[in-house]
Amino acid sequence: MIVVNAVITSKPQDIAALQSAIHTMEVASREETGCDDYTFSVELNDPNMLRITEKWHSVEALKAHMATSHMAKFQNVIGAHPPASMEVTFYEVTEIQPF
Repeated sequence: MIVVNAVITSKPQDIAALQSAIHTMEVASREETGCDDYTFSVELNDPNMLRITEKWHSVEALKAHMATSHMAKFQNVIGAHPPASMEVTFYEVTEIQPF
């Protein structure tokens, strides 16, 4: 499994301006083959922090996602509301059972 963890620092008003694009991105991404989860969240204790958590079956599924039209549209929208910073980390993981 591939897990993507992104942390975006922005202004609350810019995050609010992205809300419709975020909704579209979540819905479309979750329908993609190989996507197990695709979720945006704003930190409760810091409204300037937007997080994206993704789970993909494979690198190939993630690469296909990066080439979708909804990804291109989302990148255009976020470009109109550029964040102060963005850190994206990719992990290859094995799921384990809880202790």
